[in-house]
Amino acid sequence: MKNNSQNLSIIDKGLKIDGTISSEGNLVIRGSVKGSLSGKKIVIAEEGSVFADTDVVSLTIGGIFEGEVRASEELIILSTGSCAGSVICKNLVVENGGLLNASVAYSTNRVFDKKKKSSKAEH
Repeated sequence: MKNNSQNLSIIDKGLKIDGTISSEGNLVIRGSVKGSLSGKKIVIAEEGSVFADTDVVSLTIGGIFEGEVRASEELIILSTGSCAGSVICKNLVVENGGLLNASVAYSTNRVFDKKKKSSKAEH
């Protein structure tokens, strides 16, 4: 029997993490993260901040993001969000009022697949 529940993790306000985070489900960041971040669907809430290299399927920014984003599906910057650094993504949405100060490259899934294959070959 298949489990239809979604994994949800929250880095709450006041929590600061410095290191590597890997998430299999949905991750909401209301605190502060420095380092590297990977996962499926990650949301940086309005009060959240992330200073990291990020490799995700989907990233929604409502707070502050600085670093490198590799989003194999989408990057959404909400009206309260700001993104600085570099972005590689398939789909990009910036709401009115959202700030994007980054180099941006559009990519298909083939580029992400090649990166994954080459990183596996290195190990």
